[in-house]
Amino acid sequence: MNRTAMREQAFKLIYSLEIQRQKKLNEAIKLYLEANEITDKNAIKYIKDAIYGIEKNKKEITSQIEKNLKTDWKIERISKIDLSILKLAIYEIKYTEIPFKVVINEAVELAKKYGEETSKNFVNGILAVVVKEV
Repeated sequence: MNRTAMREQAFKLIYSLEIQRQKKLNEAIKLYLEANEITDKNAIKYIKDAIYGIEKNKKEITSQIEKNLKTDWKIERISKIDLSILKLAIYEIKYTEIPFKVVINEAVELAKKYGEETSKNFVNGILAVVVKEV
């Protein structure tokens, strides 16, 4: 499984956790990996690292999103899809060695595929500001 496919699987799990408000991460990850027949060791490691990393740094990641919203926007107003993409991308930018250009490009591609018409511009705009701050 290539990195793009791993990232897409991680995004889908993050999205499902946003929708379900699942508290037991270990159980949710295990069920997701089984249901999607993900057996690639690198994919499993990447997905687990992303989920646990986002959870561990949740306050800082959420803060990054909130402070870069327009003044009349609240984080609750962001679609769960866009929020999931942003959480994964900000985690990768701040806490991994993945080049930010790759992260932003992949996040915009996910937004095009799964988000609304305006999602790609919204995600790109937030991430561009986050990169400047890092």
